Amino acid sequence: MPEQQNIRNFCIIAHIDHGKSTLADRLLEITHTVSKREMKDQLLDQMDLERERGITIKLQPVRMAYQLQATNYILDLIDTPGHVDFTYEVSRSLACCEGAILVVDSTQGIEAQTLANVYLALEHNLTLIPVVNKIDLPNSDRQKTADELKSAFGFTDDEILYASGKTGEGVEDILKAVITRVPAPTQPQAKPFRGLIFDSTYDIHRGVIVFVRVFDGQLKNREKIFMLGSQTEAESLEVGYFHPKMEKSDGLNTGEVGYIVTGLRDVSKARVGDTVTLASEKNLAKPLPGYKHIKPMVYATIFPVSGDDYPLLRDAMEKLKLSDAALEFEPINIPSIGFGFRTGFLGLLHMDIVQERLTREYNLDLVLTAPSVAYRIVKSDGQQLYIHNPAEMPDPSVIKEMYEPWMAVNILTPTDYIGPIMEIATQRRATSKDIKYIGSSRVDMHFEMPLSTIILDFYDKLKSVSSGYASLNYDFLQERVGDLVKVDILVAGEPVAALAAIMHRSTASNDGKELVSKLKQLIPKHQFEIALQAAIGGKVIARETISALRKDVTGYLYGGDVTRKMKLLNKQKRGKKRMKKIGKVDIPQEAFLAVLKK
Repeated sequence: MPEQQNIRNFCIIAHIDHGKSTLADRLLEITHTVSKREMKDQLLDQMDLERERGITIKLQPVRMAYQLQATNYILDLIDTPGHVDFTYEVSRSLACCEGAILVVDSTQGIEAQTLANVYLALEHNLTLIPVVNKIDLPNSDRQKTADELKSAFGFTDDEILYASGKTGEGVEDILKAVITRVPAPTQPQAKPFRGLIFDSTYDIHRGVIVFVRVFDGQLKNREKIFMLGSQTEAESLEVGYFHPKMEKSDGLNTGEVGYIVTGLRDVSKARVGDTVTLASEKNLAKPLPGYKHIKPMVYATIFPVSGDDYPLLRDAMEKLKLSDAALEFEPINIPSIGFGFRTGFLGLLHMDIVQERLTREYNLDLVLTAPSVAYRIVKSDGQQLYIHNPAEMPDPSVIKEMYEPWMAVNILTPTDYIGPIMEIATQRRATSKDIKYIGSSRVDMHFEMPLSTIILDFYDKLKSVSSGYASLNYDFLQERVGDLVKVDILVAGEPVAALAAIMHRSTASNDGKELVSKLKQLIPKHQFEIALQAAIGGKVIARETISALRKDVTGYLYGGDVTRKMKLLNKQKRGKKRMKKIGKVDIPQEAFLAVLKK
């Protein structure tokens, strides 16, 4: 068992694509944790999807051994994701560590997620080690990046390290800094044993395996354990640590990061953020400060392309939930499309990753609707309810107030793009809070914005007006009362529930117009004229008309008086009028999906 003062627990935090995983590879190489034969790029990114896209999705712990001045140290590293949608993974890593390596790409400088992750780390009172990475690249500007670190966070010159994750230059200095600057785990109380569950995985043979950071006491193999949050008893069938594969050990001591094989078959019994203790000490142990329950921000409905695949989709969703604590779903039936699941995600990348994993890992053909947000309604009688789609919206006469989620948005951008970014933000009902300069050529812009206007295409627009240089981060701010209305779509005078939408009154008329003109292209012509209308209550705000399919009834005439032609055309007109009264419009499934997918 390692001495407690020789353990260092740390993580690597950075903006997406600043070189975290490459730096982690070099640390594993230098500490000889992985042999040259087993070494491959992005070693800690286990999923194919992570390796393909070059992003980290799941946090990944690993234990390294390193000798400095004849003392052997145990270094527990937790590699974290960098994208805004996976902030919950970052916060879980931070709760298990005493220090963090802050990596900044010297070719790009500080970005939005860098700021967000630093504030998260400071909330957890972590020791930060700033590292300017990618110094081997020809367009690297180490001095400018160091100046940004100093002006944004107040670091001094002697605190900042320079390294290249690719070539390995300066990486030894990072390891030494971790040992000298990051404090050892605090001295424990001898009893009771307490460990924080920061992640879990499911093994078909061994059941739920929980990843824990031990804060107090010691755990050995084959001891009865107890989860304080879910009030569940289990047994430590095997304990060990990550090397980076799981390696069995005799036990886990204070300050160590490792895993416990519980044998549980129900993953909800070993929730992330729960405290694990010994069954014999369950009345003595107090829960460790865990994590807040993750609240989904974005909702979309997932349907199988073939209705027969619904049971397969249900099984796949349940299995995916085991490794993705933030996923929430419930069954739903939309008559025009069929059965599916309304699913809650943390953001658009999370939604994209879940869809991709369901398609790849479970061979499913899926259709996703456009993302939407949850609205809170306060009725006149004081009753409150959350709605995720327009069909659930009660009659406007009983609604007292309707709240929508607003986000605190910060955008980091070169100064040249301030004007265009202001323009696209104000078009989406944003209010500007302040603008701070970081260094000489970059600004940190702060806005407050409704989430519903961010999730559709704001990120794409931001990238296009800033030539790809701006970076975005957002956090939930509060729910605010909004002038929101339900826009019904009427096809030939009949409202179609599946096509209704919730919009802000100020933009409803333009959005409604866009919706009906899109439907006009998607609904095929019938034998009679079809009116497409967007309406708020009884007031029509937009209209398009699909003209009738017409047969040339005068084709066989060969001249003669024009009244013969008019007589035939009028007869046709009367027939079309009669048809319009009794005719039924067939809306193809593609039209529903195209509108739902926006």
